[in-house]
Amino acid sequence: MPQLLGLGAMADLPVLIVGDVHGDLERLFSAIKPYPAEGWHTIFLGDLVDGGPFGVGALRYARDRPNSAALLGNHEVLMWAALRDRAERGGGVHAWLGAGGQPHDLEELARDGSLQAWLRRRPAMLMLEDRTLVQHCDSDELGTLIPQSESDPVRAINDEVCRLLAAGDTEPLITRMTSRGVFQRQPHRLQAWLRRTGARRVVHGHTPHRNREPEIYADGKAINFDGGMGRWGRPGAFRGGSPRGSVGPLPDQADDRPIDR
Repeated sequence: MPQLLGLGAMADLPVLIVGDVHGDLERLFSAIKPYPAEGWHTIFLGDLVDGGPFGVGALRYARDRPNSAALLGNHEVLMWAALRDRAERGGGVHAWLGAGGQPHDLEELARDGSLQAWLRRRPAMLMLEDRTLVQHCDSDELGTLIPQSESDPVRAINDEVCRLLAAGDTEPLITRMTSRGVFQRQPHRLQAWLRRTGARRVVHGHTPHRNREPEIYADGKAINFDGGMGRWGRPGAFRGGSPRGSVGPLPDQADDRPIDR
């Protein structure tokens, strides 16, 4: 099974991937029930919030579930910008509401300083020991935050993301975490991203697919775990897809076969 870098005893556990939840705790609990926390290292791909009514509840669940790691999604960045602008009801609030943000979630986050501190420290990506790169977005655009010559781009990107969040400078992240489907439309960028990061494949969410299982594409070099699990969202968004398309074990390399659409 794949292993996680730098996580001690948890590295011996198989990896469970959880794609975009978007505040739908009921479906998350149902999908994750077959995978007890003590038997898996769970990686949440971000976008736990917005759309459904339990965004802050989903953040707390990801934080508190044993043997788990949570990545930063673009909706967490939008919520962070809304929190920054909350007192003045500024632009960050309006952008977040337009993306499906729930006002009660923002008020709850504003009252929870420990959750804010946890959210501010979320990494944008993780490299697994089998050289699987796990990130929220299916694009390479966060790479423009750091010099091309950086020898450890994953670490450097995570450091810069944390610095920007701490400074309240969310626009560079929102700009780079919004594009969808980059790796499918431009496979040469996927290949270049794998070379730059030293990864053999990338696992992501962010762009909903309609398969009943995670979508494997680019000859197994990319796996999409956003099956549109959440039942709420903006009009026109794919909602209420197969939970198994969003939650499941990370395939071994031998299982990386494209799924028929």
